[in-house]
Amino acid sequence: MTSPDALDSAQLADSVIPAGADPFALFDEWFALARDSEPNDSNAMALATATPDGRPSVRMVLLKGHGPGESGPQGGFTFFTNAESRKGGEVRANAHASLLFHWKSLRRQIRIEGPLEEVTPERADAYFHSRAYNSQVGSAASDQSRPLPQRQDYLDRVKAMWAEHEAVGKVPRPSHWTGFTVRPERIEFWIDRDNRLHDRRVFARTDAGWSDTLLYP
Repeated sequence: MTSPDALDSAQLADSVIPAGADPFALFDEWFALARDSEPNDSNAMALATATPDGRPSVRMVLLKGHGPGESGPQGGFTFFTNAESRKGGEVRANAHASLLFHWKSLRRQIRIEGPLEEVTPERADAYFHSRAYNSQVGSAASDQSRPLPQRQDYLDRVKAMWAEHEAVGKVPRPSHWTGFTVRPERIEFWIDRDNRLHDRRVFARTDAGWSDTLLYP
């Protein structure tokens, strides 16, 4: 075990997560580093939702929009999903969520918490039809999260839907396929340091903008 006297100056330095920063701008900086260093899906994030009585569930989804002007003046972090899935049902019933980005190559994490707001139908249409044709088919043919008697049933749906819309090259967006934006109330930045002397700073939204404070690791 390393004694405090043996720790180098880098270990004992003050926080390198800047106080008073714009958390959206700081997210952009870290996200740019992740895009350069992560071998796969730097935009992957854990999305935690819960039922009205507090039973949680979590899964990985992809960030598809973010920033201070994302889907409205409050800004946020947007993902898309089948709203008839388990997570969609929980979002409809309890419109709050937590996000976690973990970039192992950087030894950094970002946690985001806040209420959810559905994107406009126009935004959902635009993103759905920006996807590859095979992804549109795969999404539209799926009753996501519902029991599947056998995989061939799903594959038969995919083949039929592919043939039906192939000439047009796109599939009508199902009305239940949509997106949601997390409106952040808290954004926490975390940097791994040796000997568990981690660096954590949390930003909280206030009427005047953002406040921030360091947290014990």
